[in-house]
Amino acid sequence: MNDEVKLQAFEARINAGGTIEPKDWMPEGYRRQLIRMISQHAHSEIVGMLPEGNWITRAPSLRRKMILLAKVQDEAGHGLYLYSAAETLGIERSELIEQLLTGRAKYSSIFNYPTLSWADMGTIGWFVDGAAIVNQTMLAKCSYGPYARANLRICKEESFHKKQGYEIITVLANGTPEQKIMAQEAVNRWWKPSLMMFGPGDKDSPNSADLMKWKIKLKTNEELRQRFVDLTVPQAQAVGLTLPDPELKYNDEAGHWEYGALDWQEFFEVISGHGPYNRERMKARREAHRQGEWVRVAAEAYAEKRKMLA
Repeated sequence: MNDEVKLQAFEARINAGGTIEPKDWMPEGYRRQLIRMISQHAHSEIVGMLPEGNWITRAPSLRRKMILLAKVQDEAGHGLYLYSAAETLGIERSELIEQLLTGRAKYSSIFNYPTLSWADMGTIGWFVDGAAIVNQTMLAKCSYGPYARANLRICKEESFHKKQGYEIITVLANGTPEQKIMAQEAVNRWWKPSLMMFGPGDKDSPNSADLMKWKIKLKTNEELRQRFVDLTVPQAQAVGLTLPDPELKYNDEAGHWEYGALDWQEFFEVISGHGPYNRERMKARREAHRQGEWVRVAAEAYAEKRKMLA
């Protein structure tokens, strides 16, 4: 069977709602897009541990410390699921990590913004994890089996993360005047960067056409962003906070909340390495990797010993 016939069978399977598994034939472009997308997702989970990890010791109570610690551990687990899913496509995890540490691979732009107050921990859970759920719920139905299954579990855990974030914000919004101001300031800082997490409009996204054609993505960036806005505006109203967008208004005819234009120049600056905290995040990640060298060496020695005893 030549490649053209294989491609027709591959696309027919996807169009019929089937999934592709690691041993199935796939076009090289599909494999490359999946590696790029899954590894970017994995890197985002790992780098995303940094801003929240910095707040574990500063959380306002033992209960808050325990919850935040558990959440950061969850994010590490998500990274491991995703690196494992990427490895099924024939790439070594060490190569993926090398791409991150040398700046050749990207991670979510949102983690290049600073966390200035405890309210940021609430807003990250509410906005960032909320946006991630909207995106990953779609990815849990994507055409590549290992990635879809990884996202199923991730979504279940992310739903707890979103709830803990919204609970933090709810407590602050109903607290002292100073606490409400802190919550509102965090919302003001994180709203638009969170909307940018979905990426630019699809006409400006070079990968969207292939991703949609092969059902790796099932909805466009704009559709996902609109879904997030429609879900989040009523939540902000419920806790008495405002979203920093004077153009935000409900369109009765469309049944959606309309929102103002986003600063895509800022987005492209951040993903190009010029965000407020790009350098700090990568410096911390490289340092963590260096300090973990002894663990990797010990794990390899243990594996060799097990192999010799088998």
